[in-house]
Amino acid sequence: MGPIAEHGALDARAFREEIASCYRPAVLRGAVREWPAVRAATSAPDGICAYLEALDNGTKVPTLRLPPSATGRIFYNAGLEGFNYTRDDSTISAVLERMRKNASLTRPASVVVQSALLCACLPGFNAENVNPILDPAIEGRIWLGNRVVTPAHFDESSNVAFVVAGRRRFTLFPPEAIADLYIGPIGYAPTGTPISLVDFDAPDLARFPRFTRAMQNAYVADLEPGDGIYIPPLWFHHVRSLDAYNMLANYWWKDRPARRGTDSALNALLMALLDLRDLPVEQRRAWSRIFEHYVFAPDESAAAHIPEGKRGVLGEMSPEFASSVRAFLAAKLRD
Repeated sequence: MGPIAEHGALDARAFREEIASCYRPAVLRGAVREWPAVRAATSAPDGICAYLEALDNGTKVPTLRLPPSATGRIFYNAGLEGFNYTRDDSTISAVLERMRKNASLTRPASVVVQSALLCACLPGFNAENVNPILDPAIEGRIWLGNRVVTPAHFDESSNVAFVVAGRRRFTLFPPEAIADLYIGPIGYAPTGTPISLVDFDAPDLARFPRFTRAMQNAYVADLEPGDGIYIPPLWFHHVRSLDAYNMLANYWWKDRPARRGTDSALNALLMALLDLRDLPVEQRRAWSRIFEHYVFAPDESAAAHIPEGKRGVLGEMSPEFASSVRAFLAAKLRD
């Protein structure tokens, strides 16, 4: 395992040109150490609690609860027929109270809020704790809980996350590590995208032998309150909260210049699995060349011989034309 490249304080231009353009993860050491929320969190082990309670407007947010037997790992149940947590709606203050109670226990249950919009449940947080490197239009989200492990997974969006309270360990893998991470079912996972089935604390190398290779190519960063991390789209990341009081604020955005596709490129993967996976091997290879030509390594020559106004999906797509393509596909899927 190797460390992730580290940077000090950056402004928006430097982040965009030196980090986000490189498709490599980066640690942003001390990026938000002056946030009022970070100062409150570092004033005492439970210092984040009073700060957040003062901002809480009582809006309920989705909350996961794990029994002590889960040891904080968000995962499936034993038969992969369901998940090892229950979900309900709770206020931020109620979650903080549960965290206080759990902090004194030797074998606590776990409680976690994942990906709730800060502006919805903690109005005023964004104004007091300004993201120093991203457009203010990119909305922040809160991840709050005690000691919890989120299995390795990827996001389709670019991601900047700042540790507000507690310490977190990030273990990252490039997209090409997918075969070594033993990814679980698509479309049925305890996170928004598929997760690794490997327990990083006790890997079953008889069942998952290539996981050793994955760890040899892993990048690891331990983050303190005030530190940030940039995770490029489709990079796998395993996240471990190390303390009894943990909070993260993250910001997702997509680099697509205008809305023209669907919300998730996983839709295209599902379509490919439906239509291509069971074709004879020669046809699959032929389709891979066609996809390479039009999608994965396109250049101007792919459609240069077609008059500009007749290029259809091979040309520039307006939002209206993209909408008509989506409607066409939806109709085909209903056939």
